[in-house]
Amino acid sequence: MKTHTWFYVGAVILLLMAAAGICLGGFILLGASGGAQGVTGLGTAGILIGLLALVGGVILLVVAARRTRQETAQNVTYKVDLPGETKIEEMKCRSCGGTLTADNIKLVNGAPVVTCPYCNSVYSLTEEPKW
Repeated sequence: MKTHTWFYVGAVILLLMAAAGICLGGFILLGASGGAQGVTGLGTAGILIGLLALVGGVILLVVAARRTRQETAQNVTYKVDLPGETKIEEMKCRSCGGTLTADNIKLVNGAPVVTCPYCNSVYSLTEEPKW
C-alpha cells in the first residue's frame, strides 16, 4: 500500500476510536447519574471514568482532524513548455520602468501576474503574438 493509503487508514482508526470514546463516556456518565429510573448510579468513580472517556474521545477527534488537514495540503508546480526559441530579456515595469525579477511574477488563477517592488503596481503579464 502507498503511504497515503496507510495515512487514511490511520485517520479512520483514530476517528472510530474517538467515536467509541465519546459514546462509551456518554453511556458511563448516563449510568453514573442513575438515568431517568432513579436507580442508584455508579457514583463518583463512574462519573470520573465517563468524563475521562469522553475527553479522550474528543482529543482523538481533534488529532484525527488535524492530521487529515495537514495531509491534504498540496503544493502545485506548473511546468511550462515554450514553443520554439525563447530569448530571455530583462523585464521592466510598465508603470515605473523598474527592473523585475522572477520573484515578482506569481501565478494567480492560472495567469501570470506581475507585482512591481518599486511602485507596487499589479498587472497581468501578456504574451505578444509570434507573427
